[in-house]
Amino acid sequence: MARSTARKRALNTLYEADEKGQEVLSLLAERLLRPGAQTPLPDYAIDLVRGVAEHLHTIDGALDAHSTGWKLNRMAVVDRNILRIATWEIVFNPDVPDRVAIDEALSLAKSFSDSDAPGFIHGLLSAVSADKEQTLITESEQAESEQAESEQADSGNAESEQAESDSAESFETENNPTLAPEQEAHIESVPFETSTSDSAANAPLQPEPEVSRDDDTRQNV
Repeated sequence: MARSTARKRALNTLYEADEKGQEVLSLLAERLLRPGAQTPLPDYAIDLVRGVAEHLHTIDGALDAHSTGWKLNRMAVVDRNILRIATWEIVFNPDVPDRVAIDEALSLAKSFSDSDAPGFIHGLLSAVSADKEQTLITESEQAESEQAESEQADSGNAESEQAESDSAESFETENNPTLAPEQEAHIESVPFETSTSDSAANAPLQPEPEVSRDDDTRQNV
């Protein structure tokens, strides 16, 4: 009985999110934070809502693959979410026998949907149950593919960043050339040469020769 109540509460949350077009986990967080007049959600109801949200792509894919005549987006909102709850239990919760999950879904359909819903839901969930191993394989392959794509994207980003770094270093080198160590050593070993004019300008002054009196006498003769 406790799990039957939890399924009803989970259906209520999933139905409301679907009707509003709101993200399921966002609405669940609101319900957990502010339960309002309702009693807190049972733990199993939380497990159901989170499980459906986590595997929604796989669940909807399995239902669409086995549905004849009605695709998931054309089904009544209540039927669609009853099917989602039961499919999660069948495929992803080994603690619940498939027969129990289907019977509980039929009980919800009789309480909340029209008279045609139980027969349709029974046939569709029976097909999902028969093919659940393939559904798990499909999800695993999809997860591996997404991981490979993510790793490839990360690798591409790293290569792009390295190329940008190399380009920046090359640009800096071209615009700010530096001498190799042997060039610097050669420059330091070259002696400093001065020009002739500089040498002459820096030479010490020579004293003028003294003129003797005899020289003056000769000049006056």
